[in-house]
Amino acid sequence: MAVYTPVTPAQLDTLLADYDLGTCIDFKGIEGGIENTNYFVTLEQDGKQTEYVLTLFEEFSYEEMPFFVELGQWLAQRQVPVPYAIEDRHGIGLKQLNGRPAFLQPRFVGGHRDQQELTPTNCASIGRALARFHLAGQDFFLTRQAHRGVFWWRRESENIAPRLSHEDAGLLTEEVRLFDELRQTHGESLPRGIIHGDLFHDNALFVGDEVEAILDIYNAATAFWLFDLAIVANDWCVNPDGSIDPARERALLDAYAEVRSFADVERQTWPQLCRTAAMRFWLSRLIPWLGISQASRQGGEMKLKDPDELKRILLARIAQPAVL
Repeated sequence: MAVYTPVTPAQLDTLLADYDLGTCIDFKGIEGGIENTNYFVTLEQDGKQTEYVLTLFEEFSYEEMPFFVELGQWLAQRQVPVPYAIEDRHGIGLKQLNGRPAFLQPRFVGGHRDQQELTPTNCASIGRALARFHLAGQDFFLTRQAHRGVFWWRRESENIAPRLSHEDAGLLTEEVRLFDELRQTHGESLPRGIIHGDLFHDNALFVGDEVEAILDIYNAATAFWLFDLAIVANDWCVNPDGSIDPARERALLDAYAEVRSFADVERQTWPQLCRTAAMRFWLSRLIPWLGISQASRQGGEMKLKDPDELKRILLARIAQPAVL
C-alpha cells in the first residue's frame, strides 16, 4: 500500500456524507506496497471509534471495478476474510474520489510477518486459507482475465528483450514458451476458478500464528488455481538465496490439500507452474526497474522491488524442480 493520489479532509468528508458511519477524527496515508493509494480512516459514532481503510485505485478505470466490488462481498459473505467495499446508505460501494475509483473498507486488526520469520505453521495457515478462497469463489458469477496474465507477459517479454542481457532474454523467452506449451497441452484439464493473483506474505495479516485476513484482492482473475498456489510457495517458502525451504513448502501444500485435493494433472504441471509464477513476477519487476513508465498511475514514483530476487527463485526452480 502507498499514497500516490492525495486526498484532502474536505474531499473525504464529502465521500463520508453518503454513509452513516460517523464523523472522521483522523486519517493518514499508508506507506508501503506498490499499486494503489491507501489511507487509514478513523470514524467516531456514539462515542465509539472504528477504523477503516480507504483505497483509491491507480491502475483501473471506474468501469473495471464492479468485478472487485462483487468479488469482495461474495467472499466475505462466505466467511473468507478479505477487504470488501462497504455500501453506503443507498447500497453503493463503488465511489470516485479525485478522479480515481475508490472503496471504503473494513480494517483488520492483525499484523504482518517478515518473510524470513515465516514458519511451517504460518505456511500451513495460508495454505488452508487459500484453498478456502478458491472453493468459495468457484461458483462466482463473474469472470476476469488477468491484466498481467499470459497475453501481457507474451507482449512485454518481447518488448523488453532487447534491453536485457542475451542470457536473461533467452531465459525469459523460454519460460514464456514453456507456459504456452503447458497451456496448450493441459489448459482444458487443469482446475481453475477465481485466484488471488498476488498473495505475497505482505498481503496477509496474522493473529498469533494464524492468518486473520487476506488483503489486496485486486489482482484477482479467472485462472489456474495451482498457479495461485505457486505464487504463494515462491514467496512464503523461499530462503534468502532463492532456494525453497522444503519444510515450509511441504506444510503449505499439505494444508492446502486438506481443504482441496489435488488432481493428477496438477501434480504433473506443478514444476512448470512454479517456474511460470517466478517468471511472471520477475517480468513485472523488470519493467519499472528498467525505467519503463506505467502511464495509468496518476502521481508519485512507483516503489521498485529488486527483479533479481525472482530471477534467483526461477533459477532455483529450474535447478531443483518442485514436487507436489
